[in-house]
Amino acid sequence: MELRQLRYFVRIVEMGSMSRAARELDVVQSALSQQITRLESELAVRLLQRTPRGVVPTEAGVAFFREAQLALRHADQAVRSARRSRLSGSVSLGLAPTTATILALPLMRAMRARYPDVRLHLVESMSGHLAEMLNARALDMAVLFDSRLHGSEGGQPRPGGRRWQVHPLIEEQLYLIRSLRHPQGGALPAAMALGDLAREPLILPTGQHGLRSTLDTAFAQARFTPHVVLEVDSLSMVMAAVDAGLGSTLQPWAAMSRFEDAAQRFDSALITDRDARRTNLLCTLSEDELSPAALAARVVLVDCVRELVSSGAWSGTTPIHHER
Repeated sequence: MELRQLRYFVRIVEMGSMSRAARELDVVQSALSQQITRLESELAVRLLQRTPRGVVPTEAGVAFFREAQLALRHADQAVRSARRSRLSGSVSLGLAPTTATILALPLMRAMRARYPDVRLHLVESMSGHLAEMLNARALDMAVLFDSRLHGSEGGQPRPGGRRWQVHPLIEEQLYLIRSLRHPQGGALPAAMALGDLAREPLILPTGQHGLRSTLDTAFAQARFTPHVVLEVDSLSMVMAAVDAGLGSTLQPWAAMSRFEDAAQRFDSALITDRDARRTNLLCTLSEDELSPAALAARVVLVDCVRELVSSGAWSGTTPIHHER
């Protein structure tokens, strides 16, 4: 038995007509009749009697009508009570520019839909700065890339004895990205190794940031010394410099996604080295420091990431499955 069937039945009795009730409920009359038939079949009793002047409840229908009205009033009261006590509060979240390009808008929409009374405070910055803010308790959580944090799901100790909770989300493949409008040595192949970039002028973030930490590890494993011509701690400036032909960069696919005409602006090659992958880690304050709003936002964020990856909206990624 469904509440919808109770509402249909009550309105039919109140209107005294199947056709008038269908118009009032904005339901096709045949569909309304089918629902009442199913309800009567489930109860194994006739509830309505058809007459030349409309429909009237049977004796069983009159008894059922009173109880159905009461049940609907209780259901409406339950909805009002739930809405009055729904989750509220605020949560602060840090996202790096590449992550924000893909994740920020879907996350904002999902939070608005699920928890409209929770105020979401988003900060976009380089991962190194976000780590400092998280450690200073200026953020509840952040998506970081520092490879030194990977494998510390049980809690990462920070200065002063404080700990983070670390939840691996996805692995991103890295690409060599070069301007198409300022070609430097012809078209790129589909894939390259770091060792093939000996003469490639690179524009990279500085060492305090998570992507550079990942790259430095990959450079060391490949025994490769990169030719870094610019160090820039801003994704928009990195991509502007690449677009202007000042050098190439090593970034995930998301770095190009902010350009609607990326296919006309940039050439890219997948970096095949095993260590040239960026792990996205959801780092949060410890469980006892997170508010109910922050705990809820963490679940929503994980769900959004999974949906973006599974739908193909976040290219070049592999999900990391873990228990929430």
